[in-house]
Amino acid sequence: MASEYARKKRIPRLYMAANSGARIGLAEGVKKTFKVAFKNPESPESGFDFLYVSKDDYERLGVARKELIAEPFTHKGEEVFKITDIIGSEPDLGVENLKGSGLIAGETSSAYDDIFTLTIVLGRTVGIGAYLVRLGQRTIQKVSSSPIILTGYQALNKLMGVDVYSTNDQLGGPAIMYSNGISHLAVNDHLSAVTSAIHWLSYVPAVRGGLLSITNISGVDEIERPVTFEPKAGVPYDPRLLLIGQEDANGDWHGGFFDKGSFTETLAGWAKSVVVGRARLGGIPMGVIATENRTVENVKPADPADLTASEAVIQEAGCVWFPNSAYKTAQAINDFRTEDLPLIIFANWRGFSGGQRDMFDEVLKYGSLIVDAFVKFQQPVFVYIPPHAEIRGGAWVVLDASINESVMEMYATADSARGGVLEANGAASVKYRAKDMLATMHRLDEKLKKLDAELQERVCEVERQEVLDSIKEREQALLPVYEQVAVQFCELHDTPGRMQAVGVIERAVEWKESRSYFYWRLRRKLAEFDLRKKLLETYQVGRGETITPVEASKVIKGWFLETPGATNALWNDDKAVLSWIAQQSQTLEAKIVKLNRENVVQEVFEVMTAGGNTAKIGTAGIIEGIAQALLTMSPEDQAHVRAMIGKSLNI
Repeated sequence: MASEYARKKRIPRLYMAANSGARIGLAEGVKKTFKVAFKNPESPESGFDFLYVSKDDYERLGVARKELIAEPFTHKGEEVFKITDIIGSEPDLGVENLKGSGLIAGETSSAYDDIFTLTIVLGRTVGIGAYLVRLGQRTIQKVSSSPIILTGYQALNKLMGVDVYSTNDQLGGPAIMYSNGISHLAVNDHLSAVTSAIHWLSYVPAVRGGLLSITNISGVDEIERPVTFEPKAGVPYDPRLLLIGQEDANGDWHGGFFDKGSFTETLAGWAKSVVVGRARLGGIPMGVIATENRTVENVKPADPADLTASEAVIQEAGCVWFPNSAYKTAQAINDFRTEDLPLIIFANWRGFSGGQRDMFDEVLKYGSLIVDAFVKFQQPVFVYIPPHAEIRGGAWVVLDASINESVMEMYATADSARGGVLEANGAASVKYRAKDMLATMHRLDEKLKKLDAELQERVCEVERQEVLDSIKEREQALLPVYEQVAVQFCELHDTPGRMQAVGVIERAVEWKESRSYFYWRLRRKLAEFDLRKKLLETYQVGRGETITPVEASKVIKGWFLETPGATNALWNDDKAVLSWIAQQSQTLEAKIVKLNRENVVQEVFEVMTAGGNTAKIGTAGIIEGIAQALLTMSPEDQAHVRAMIGKSLNI
C-alpha cells in the first residue's frame, strides 16, 4: 500500500530492508489436537500410516472452524477423521505468504519503472527480501551484519552435510553484492546509509516527471570556466579526472567537466572497466558514464563449497566492453531514465570483447541491452568523444544518435577524437595493402619514377634485372615510412571533420570549452523538451494519432523562425533559443492553447461525422456527439470544452 501510494503521488519510494524472508507457520490448534495411527502402537519406531483427529475434534476444528479437511476412517474399531489438509486459523502459515511476497515483488518491479526506488539494507535480508532488493535496483548496503541472501549459511551447511560456510556475509555481504553490482554503494553504518540516501535523492526530482533539482554553485564553482585537466595521448589515466579535475604537485587545481565536488560514483565495485555515477553541471544534475582506459581486474572468489575451486583474477583491458561492463552500462542508463536525469557519456570504446569466453558469457545479449535502454530514454543524452579517445565498430553502433534521435546527440573533441569501423592500423591492413603502398610509392617518389622510366628504356635482360633490383631495394627502404603514410591516410577518414561532414555528430567541441558549451546546450534542450512535452500532450491529428517528438521539435522550430530576425543559424545558437523560449513564454502558451482548442473541435467533429458521413443529426445528435467526444478527453480538456460551450451559449 505504501508503494502504491508512492506511485500514485509520483514520489520517491524508500525501502529500509531487514527481514527474514517469507514467514513459516503451523496451525497451533491442530498441532495440539492431532493423533497418530502408528503401524504398531507397541513399537512406534516402526512407523505410522496417517494423522487423524477424533470425531469431537473434527466437529470443532473441521466443521465449525474450518481449520482442517479430513475424511472419515475406521481405526481400531473407532470412527476417526483422517487428516488430508491442514488449513489453520492463523492468517500467515505458508503459501499465502508466498502470494503476498509475489504481490510485493510485482509492485516493486512496477515501482522501479514508475518512480524513483531506493533500498537501504540495514540488516539481514533473506529470500524474497533479497529479490526485492534487486527489483528495486538501486541499493545501499551496510558493510556489517547486513547480508543479502537466499538461504542462511546454517541451512546450506546442513544441506551439504558439512560446515562449509561460517557467516552469511560469505554468501551476500558487500564482498559479494558490491562486487557483483547488486549493491550500488557500501557504507559503514546506519547514519552513513541514510546520509547517502538523502544525497542520492538530492539529484532527482521531488516527483517523477517534475523539475530537476538544480542547485546554486556560487562560491563553489563557475559555469563559464575552461576545463583545464588535459589527458595526454597514449598515457593511461583515471577517467574520473575528466569529471572531477585534479590537483597538481604545486597545489594548483585543474578543473574537470562537472562542478567541483559534485560527482558521486555508484557501482564502483563491479565491472570496473566502466565508471558510472551522478554529477552536476552548473548546478544541473546529470547521469554520467565514462570509459576506463586502464586495465582492471575482475576477481571471482573461490566457493568454499567447491573443493576444486580457486580464486580467478581476470585482466580486462581498458576501452573494451565486456559482458559485465556492457550490462553495467545498460543498467545505469535505465537508472538515469527512471530518475528523469539527462545523461552524458564520455565514450572511448574500441568495441566489444569477442573472445570465446565473453561470447559464451553473453556479451551480445548485454550489449544489446544498451540499445534497449537508449530507446526508452526521454531526457537529453549527449555522447561525447573526449580528447585522444575513439569509438569503433559495434561500440559506435550501440551509441549512435539514430537509436533515439528525439533525445540523443553525438559530439567529438576537435582534432584528437576518432571514430570509424576499424582502427587506422586495421583499416590500413585491409584497405591499404602492400600493392597499394607500392603504387603510391611509384606515384610519389622521384627516384622510383626515374627507375621506372629507365626500366622502360632498357632492352638487355641483364640491365633490366639491375634496374629491377634497384627498384626492389628502393621499395624496401621506403616501405616503413609508407606503412605510416597508409595508417595516416586511413586515420584522416576518422576525424571529427569528416564525422560532422557526413552528419553523424552535431559538431566538434573543444575540450576546454566543453563545460560551457554543454551547460548551455543542456539548458536549451531541457527548455525545448519541456515545451515539446506540452505540445505532444496537446497535438492530436485525426482520430487519436499523435506526432513524434522529432516532429514536435520541428513545429517549435517553425514557431521560432516566424519570429522577426530569426534564422536557421540562430536555431543552432543555444543561448538565443533559450532566450526566445523565455521571452516568448506567454506567446508559446497561447499557441498551445489555440492548438488544443483546434484539436478538441476536430475531435468533436470526427465523432459527429464518423466515416465521413453525418452520424448524428439535429440538436440531440449534436449533444450526443459532443458527449461522446468528451468521454475520450482528459479532465482538463473536458473542462475547457464545457467552458467554451457555456461561453458560446452565454450560460
